[in-house]
Amino acid sequence: MTVNKSSISRRNFLKSSALAGGGLMISFSWLSSLAAPATQANAVASNFAELNGFLKISPEGIVTIFSPNPEGGQNVKTSMPMIIAEELDVDWKSVVVEQARLNTKLYSRQTIGGSQAIRQGWKTLRTAGASARQMLRQAAAQAWNVSAEEITTENGNLHHKASGKTASYGSMASAAAKIPIPKEVKLKDFKDFKIIGSSQKNVDGEKIVTGKPLFGSDIIRDGMLIAMIVHPPAFGMTFKSITDNAARSMPGIKDIFPIKIFNDDYERSFFDTCSFNEVVAIVGNSTWEVMKAKKALKIQWQPIADHKFSRNAFDRKETVTIPAGLEGTSRHASTMAELLKKPAHIARKDGNPEEAFKHAAKIIERTYNAPFLAHNCMEPMNFFADVTDDKAELIGPLQKPEMTEKALSARLGMPVEKIDIQMTRLGGGYGRRSYAHWLVEAALISQKLKAPVKLIYSREDDMSSGIYRPTYTAMYRAALDADNNLVAFHVKAGGVPESPLEENRFPAGAVENYLAEEFTINSNITTGSFRAPRSNFIAAAEQSFLDEVAEAAGKDPIEFRLELLDRVIKKPVGEKHDYDPNRYAGVLKLVREKSGWNASPGNLHRGVSAYFCHNSYVAQVLDLTMENGKPVVKRVCCAVDCGTVINPDAAINLTEGAVVDAIGNALYGELTFKDGVPDRNNFNRYRMIRHNEAPKAIDVHFVKNDIDPTGMGEPAFPPTFGALANALYKATGKRFYKQPFNKQLNESLKAF
Repeated sequence: MTVNKSSISRRNFLKSSALAGGGLMISFSWLSSLAAPATQANAVASNFAELNGFLKISPEGIVTIFSPNPEGGQNVKTSMPMIIAEELDVDWKSVVVEQARLNTKLYSRQTIGGSQAIRQGWKTLRTAGASARQMLRQAAAQAWNVSAEEITTENGNLHHKASGKTASYGSMASAAAKIPIPKEVKLKDFKDFKIIGSSQKNVDGEKIVTGKPLFGSDIIRDGMLIAMIVHPPAFGMTFKSITDNAARSMPGIKDIFPIKIFNDDYERSFFDTCSFNEVVAIVGNSTWEVMKAKKALKIQWQPIADHKFSRNAFDRKETVTIPAGLEGTSRHASTMAELLKKPAHIARKDGNPEEAFKHAAKIIERTYNAPFLAHNCMEPMNFFADVTDDKAELIGPLQKPEMTEKALSARLGMPVEKIDIQMTRLGGGYGRRSYAHWLVEAALISQKLKAPVKLIYSREDDMSSGIYRPTYTAMYRAALDADNNLVAFHVKAGGVPESPLEENRFPAGAVENYLAEEFTINSNITTGSFRAPRSNFIAAAEQSFLDEVAEAAGKDPIEFRLELLDRVIKKPVGEKHDYDPNRYAGVLKLVREKSGWNASPGNLHRGVSAYFCHNSYVAQVLDLTMENGKPVVKRVCCAVDCGTVINPDAAINLTEGAVVDAIGNALYGELTFKDGVPDRNNFNRYRMIRHNEAPKAIDVHFVKNDIDPTGMGEPAFPPTFGALANALYKATGKRFYKQPFNKQLNESLKAF
């Protein structure tokens, strides 16, 4: 049993008006034996006793657990309460889950991103449940005049074996709330888990399938106006002037005006990124009226000048340079190609790679490229704002409310204590909703009009003024000796505007002579987090290249990787590598077994890939056939080591979603630019994967261990690109070096 010191203060246990008021109550009663649905259960419940900021219990035994982090489809709204309920030792059927509001005094890291929600919250959530359980035991001990150590719990009930006394949590909740906070608590042994490790249905499931309001787009308030924005037509342009007489005279239009999102002297945080710092707002009674008037606006734009701004990137001060000019994909490609030929910043060097390449028996060199990608969340950006002189109420979907609150406070000139940000379910995130400039826009519009406003981006707004996945390139070289052993490895990677290089990842530590270089190219095209940042490209390039090296060495692709990992296990090279070679090898061995790798695949073409990122390990074997000149993915077998799996159903869903998402992006995803203008602004031109193009089967197998849980939202995404590329090579005889693969595939087919 683990003993954990409680970091929950008495202040955090006090009732909070931000938590006690309002909110969406959702329970599992529709799937359980509870007699009353959640709304009825909460209607009859009275006098909730709040044992801490994470949970409260009613005399009727209803346990309400607050899920602190935003929910964007990764299922934390179910998984986080499961962790608390496990340590509380309550019947899961008696649990009601409520989305917590932003409250930095009660919660830490109230964000999603980096697949860190469960990993970062694991001990805090367990401690919250265990602390409440201990307080309930102490309350019963006082009532029965016995030692708390003699009291056991099970399914929300307290028992004293010697006297035969039994009480429900509900009957002791009020007394327990008065008990001092325990300074340390005992956490359960992993072997005693009943809820953790069992599949539980999504707490929002019933509302999702019945179309109940859950999303920011669903928000409607009395007197609410609709706002939209007009941004510059090209990156590298900014606002100059506006002629709006015709639009102002149209029905339902209330006001039209330019707004500046961040002040020029504001030191931005890492997530205070916005595509265009000055846009034009148009406000009216309805979406249709605003969209019609928007087309009647005559706005003049002008080129931006070179400029810089300061940024605090996780307590690291830096200056960001934004160049003038209208950029294009062709220039980006030529510049990256030129820089690949030149020496770059050395991020890591082991041994003497130059000498090893000079005496190599065989050298393999390949270059990989990938384009900008748009997030294309199914729910376009939106936010509700009601800003008065005294307070600001904001409701909508975002990933980093805690960080956004600070930016909003600075821009509105209002203390954070007067700002109330309420989180709705995200209709897609993938990093896009980390950058909440549209929230600031909504607040500024509401502040100026002194009225509640819902800001809505059109699909064209979202796609053409997005915060994109950067465009990348990487050159790999490998040196083999006369016995086909890998003796040197060189990677040089760069991009616009960041490098995708992860210099301490595999095969770093496995090769005696290793060199990793990188470069960056400044840009005025805004980029940022995209599912598994950087890894989503570098994994594809690395795993494709390793397959080609294995072939040149005459070795099985999985055995080749395992040989390299065995080197790291027995005699690692260099001062550090950021992966555990045993766990890495573990998923490769598991996927080899579960996929039937050594059996004949028949008419299937098979590719393998494995990658470590976001603290988790994923290996995949992808099987496809070619039908009418098109790849049809028959099966993807996944082996995953993410430590303890909280909710297997949710973890499987995350893996399946990542695989489908990756296949779509690998085959079709692309955004190019000409004179600063993106070439696609809606789904009629930006190709997304279709339902019938998803894999026919996805098998997910988890490594069983007692390691603390790590990420699952992103780790299965990067290796899919490489597995697909390697399978396509087996199907076509052509290696795939540039995304999207579908372009090269079509060109290859034309050549037949």
